[in-house]
Amino acid sequence: MDKEITTEELFIVKRMIEGDIHSFKYFFDKYYDDLCNFVHIYLHDQSLSEEIVQDIFVHFWENKDRLSINASVKSYLFSASKFKSLNFLRDTRNRTRIAMEIGRDEPTQVSSDCDNLFSDPGEFKNILDEAFNQLPPKCREIFLLSKQEELSNKEIAERLGISAKTVENQMTIALKKLREYLIPFREKIFILFLIHLLS
Repeated sequence: MDKEITTEELFIVKRMIEGDIHSFKYFFDKYYDDLCNFVHIYLHDQSLSEEIVQDIFVHFWENKDRLSINASVKSYLFSASKFKSLNFLRDTRNRTRIAMEIGRDEPTQVSSDCDNLFSDPGEFKNILDEAFNQLPPKCREIFLLSKQEELSNKEIAERLGISAKTVENQMTIALKKLREYLIPFREKIFILFLIHLLS
């Protein structure tokens, strides 16, 4: 893997830092497929690998002003991909796979982020609302108590008169069902992000 950043690449990076979306797209088009294949070696899941790489590119663009690239962009992106993949695998050993895949952001924060990122935040909100509506009533109630009222599992258990273990199980079910519902929209959400950049 190329370690040294070339003069040409450094010029493109500087253009991207200045806000040139075409420079960002240059790196996206050049490395996206290779990065997906690389991450797939670790995760053995094509859809999840694409999600990881898309997240890396979103971070790459959003943090362009704070980038410190001392090697080639290729080396930087592959290192970031390896780190994120290993971090994902490590965390899934300590937490449930579903909780990790849905992400740590609360639904309200996700909605807020989308308002800032996407050209049609109303559409995403409708998708998110529909995902919540797919949850069983008790599961949805527990999930919203956790995410909207920020109650702990113990506090939810006391309020509803159930065990903390039941709350934990219902939260796992909620996260699983939400992710399953949102998977088909993941690529569209990322495309909307790119459209927003190009507009």
